[in-house]
Amino acid sequence: MTFSRRKIQKKEAAFKYMDYRVIIIGCGPAGIFTALTLAENGIDGVILFDQGNDLEKRERGAVRDVLCGWGGAGAFSDGKLNISTEVGGYLSEFLDKNALIELLHSTDGIFVKYGAPNRVFGDSAVSVEEIADQARLADLEFIPTVIRHIGTENCKRILNNMRKALDGKVEVRTCSQVQSLLHEEGKIRGVKLTGGQVINSDYVVAAPGRVGASWMKGEADALGLTTMTSPVDIGVRVELPATILKKITDITYEPKLIFYSKTFDDKVRTFCMNPYGEVVIEENEGITTVNGHSYAKRRSDNSNFAILVSSTFTEPFRDPIAYGRYIARLANLLGGGAIIQRLGDLLAGRRSTRDRIEHCLTRPTLLQATPGDLSFVFPYRHLQSIIEMLQALDKLAPGVFSRHTLLYGVEVKFYSNRIEVSSEMETRVKNLFAIGDGAGITRGLLQASASGVLAAQAISSRITGIRPDK
Repeated sequence: MTFSRRKIQKKEAAFKYMDYRVIIIGCGPAGIFTALTLAENGIDGVILFDQGNDLEKRERGAVRDVLCGWGGAGAFSDGKLNISTEVGGYLSEFLDKNALIELLHSTDGIFVKYGAPNRVFGDSAVSVEEIADQARLADLEFIPTVIRHIGTENCKRILNNMRKALDGKVEVRTCSQVQSLLHEEGKIRGVKLTGGQVINSDYVVAAPGRVGASWMKGEADALGLTTMTSPVDIGVRVELPATILKKITDITYEPKLIFYSKTFDDKVRTFCMNPYGEVVIEENEGITTVNGHSYAKRRSDNSNFAILVSSTFTEPFRDPIAYGRYIARLANLLGGGAIIQRLGDLLAGRRSTRDRIEHCLTRPTLLQATPGDLSFVFPYRHLQSIIEMLQALDKLAPGVFSRHTLLYGVEVKFYSNRIEVSSEMETRVKNLFAIGDGAGITRGLLQASASGVLAAQAISSRITGIRPDK
């Protein structure tokens, strides 16, 4: 149902005409969990917009479908839920540790309600401590996390269950792009769609995802919102035989490891480890990058993970996203897309060829990558830090620093400029909420979803006059 031209009586206020009570921008996890929480609290007159396709029309091979549409980029991910306050975003700055843990567990429980597997990794304190001790000996910092792995083949089913749960409660418009946010006298009043249609509302929740980072930054600037430049993470995706990391991944599934390079003291970290997984291509606004995923049941012989070098820029340069895109475009220029190189070839100062890749003991799972030389792509500073990280990892898991280890480039994480929000996720524009990865508030599936819960609870309490903890 919609609230088009219906009268809604607000608490202690006169009747007022509007189109919808709440507009949600983005059908990714942040937007979906906002809608689910509003529906659970009995809030009607809610509409959810996304520029992409509905779930059943999304295809992995279509560039736009990979990042946009119902489920957001998470629809084709392998669904790692990091139930930890240490990774996945900045919600720890808004909630104390106990409150955040409670929020993450309750949000994780919603995933389970809609079909996520019951098993979690990293909940054995003794085994995790053993890994941490071994990591310290290798100059690595191990961040313990509890992870629920959904699996790529299960994500679509869970998202479909969530979609059905909103039928009749929240209106969903896919293939509808929000052009701009509308405000008046410091208060949000609605949105303008591409094509000119204006939708009025008392509340707007902006959850555009990483694909909408540039749009969100532009709107924030237009509204005069304070933003903070985020670091840019640039690196490679590493692929090697799964047996090398088996003892670690069987316990933690996705070990979070941090290293500070000896030469430059730059922060280097592992990211998105996929035991028995596959390396895949991603495309965003004409740029090809690499990523990885893994299924719950189907297995390859390899594991893959990213090694990312974090770079923070200061004046006069304040556009880290542009820098990341430049590195990715350079790789695309040299390789016609993604580049693959054996570690042994990189260390020997030569490019990999198809013949050398065919003789590699690690069989690549991504066949579209072009054999080449990553030293032509990365600045020396980044490349040296990546090599030093691989050497440190080899002390923890012998076999990582093998000449048969495969490196794919480039992997870049375009984190959004972070928007200043309150503990309820509200911006300085009254009743405008900014959440999820697109607002720079989170960096992962679970915290993005949790930020939607926070925004929805705040909106619900204002509409009903009932505090969420009552």
